[in-house]
Amino acid sequence: MLKHLVSKIKSTGPISVAEYMREVLTNPVSGYYIKNNMLGAKGDFITSPEISQMFGEMLGIWCVSEWMAAGKPEVFQIVEFGPGSGSLASDVLRVFGQLTSVLGKTLVSVHLIEVSPVLSNLQAEKLTGKENLIVGENVAIYRQGITSLGLPVYWHRSLEDVPREFSVFLAHEFFDALPIHKFQKTDKGWREVLVDIDTEQEDKLRFVLAPSATLASSFFLKTDEGRMHIEVCPEAGILVQRLTSRISEDGGAALIADYGHDGEKEDTFRGFSGHKPHDALMAPGTADLTADVDFCYLRRMTEGKVASLGPVAQCKFLENMGINVRLQVLMRNSTDSDRQAELVHGFDMMMNPKKMGERFKFFALLPHSRLANPEKGETDQKRPKPPPVAGFTELEL
Repeated sequence: MLKHLVSKIKSTGPISVAEYMREVLTNPVSGYYIKNNMLGAKGDFITSPEISQMFGEMLGIWCVSEWMAAGKPEVFQIVEFGPGSGSLASDVLRVFGQLTSVLGKTLVSVHLIEVSPVLSNLQAEKLTGKENLIVGENVAIYRQGITSLGLPVYWHRSLEDVPREFSVFLAHEFFDALPIHKFQKTDKGWREVLVDIDTEQEDKLRFVLAPSATLASSFFLKTDEGRMHIEVCPEAGILVQRLTSRISEDGGAALIADYGHDGEKEDTFRGFSGHKPHDALMAPGTADLTADVDFCYLRRMTEGKVASLGPVAQCKFLENMGINVRLQVLMRNSTDSDRQAELVHGFDMMMNPKKMGERFKFFALLPHSRLANPEKGETDQKRPKPPPVAGFTELEL
């Protein structure tokens, strides 16, 4: 990967951080996400679904809650972006299995958007066992199978390949890996931060400032920006606009969970390897690259066509969803002291403000009709008041 990037820079000049991330993470030959299983204790990072089943179960309840609030549509699609090992989808489906009397004859299906062959194999094994089928290359569905609940699960490479039906979209630690452009305020105005070859060592890379305004710095920056350094993720903006279109036209909701901020942070671009911080420009292709999600930017990209809630801290969202009650039930139903210790450890990792509790945020996109809006002078007394949105208010059990 380093040789490839050095050759590219020698041919075309310094590249944007966005292009650097795109090559390092998703290059079809040697991209980090394409060739690696980076999850778990032996990987480079671990996520909440891998830490505890309770995380996915809370999200499963959220999905069903929003489906019920929408009037229980006959078609119900769960769409997950970047599903990792499949643990989140598996735990969501466990909830669905416990709520079959509620779901009734609803046509439920699972749609996974995944570009990594390595990870899609893991997901298929976890969700369908041996009952999965490779459909073919360059088609809307490149793999499909049946879960233990008898639900169809499909693998796609992009959102465009997912059927347009009522859907609840889940994106856990997905937006943070989308390519960002970095910009620095200077005496001469905004300049884009680029990646170049180190002048002293040809086998090293370094950050440099563009000598003049680039197309990206001219197009993506707000004139009233007060920060000295900002990161913009155009792909995240495009994806949110596509989700906005789907939710406003087909119904549904989106739940985004990631580490991020509400438009106040500056330089967050970094690497992770072996669960430790890693120089983002060192040994490209061997470590994960990530940047905090700017939820303020995502909200702006909805253009007011859907409602947005959050971001709220993970500990508050999960508490509102009833994770404390779920922990008590699991502890009561287990007599294994090791299992009980595992449950408590996972709960602490996810909820402790000094660990994941405050660092990760939840952000939702919903149709405007989903929310009560008394300011607009609602006069139709026959129309029932929409239920509160679980997670962002306390779940009404």
